[in-house]
Amino acid sequence: MILTNGKKILNLEHPKIMGILNVTPDSFSDGGQYAHIEQAVSRAKEMIEQGATIIDIGGESTRPGASDVLLNEELERVIPVIDAIKKELDCWISVDTSKAEVMTEAVQSGADIINDIRALREEGALKAAVDAGVPVCLMHMQGQPRSMQTAPDYQDVVAEVKTFLMDRSKTCIDAGIKAENIILDLGFGFGKSLQHNFELLNATQEFMALGFPVLTGVSRKSMFGQLLNRDINGRLAGSLAGAMIAMQQGSKIIRVHDVAETVDVMKVLKQIDTFN
Repeated sequence: MILTNGKKILNLEHPKIMGILNVTPDSFSDGGQYAHIEQAVSRAKEMIEQGATIIDIGGESTRPGASDVLLNEELERVIPVIDAIKKELDCWISVDTSKAEVMTEAVQSGADIINDIRALREEGALKAAVDAGVPVCLMHMQGQPRSMQTAPDYQDVVAEVKTFLMDRSKTCIDAGIKAENIILDLGFGFGKSLQHNFELLNATQEFMALGFPVLTGVSRKSMFGQLLNRDINGRLAGSLAGAMIAMQQGSKIIRVHDVAETVDVMKVLKQIDTFN
């Protein structure tokens, strides 16, 4: 599997690490830490040095209960950071947004991937992604961030998430997005109970069978907090276990806060693969 953006090629034969860079004041784990350009660029450099291949830049918190962010505010947070990172680092840049205008301006500034928790369902988003011509990540979410964790309900969470992602993939392909540039995200923590999250993690291989690379984002999520009775600062071990399971199940992109530690896990698994 490969992703392409113009002449750039990202080979997904082996898993790649996507480092999370939230340029927001209120993200659930690192809100406010990288709100200034210098801090954001420094953190991006650090993650690349630790082994990240992709930097995922988000200007709107999507934690449960999060408030909406105005368009101009999101642009002011995200675009200068993309510009600055593009000048200093040779890496893939992902923009974490659902707004068509942010997608367009981010790609014009040098973003290589559109990462949308709403799977290009907001007004103008699908057209913006088609026009941008870059890879897109489509995520499943039940409800909206403000209320998605109130009472998640499924008859069969794996089947329902699979149907949604297949439908969205077809819609994107029909609209003009290349099939090989579609990434699927199962949406851990986005309208899912503890049980739902672990059912999906266990079924990652089934989603790989759909023919698209899977991005897994379980880093520091509440699923580990609930299971292990840990706050944000105590979820590293659980996050690494989740990343390991995802990679063993075939996930091609692992979205994380703790890059160095996750790269260690990836290296150990890769070494074991040499014997198989």
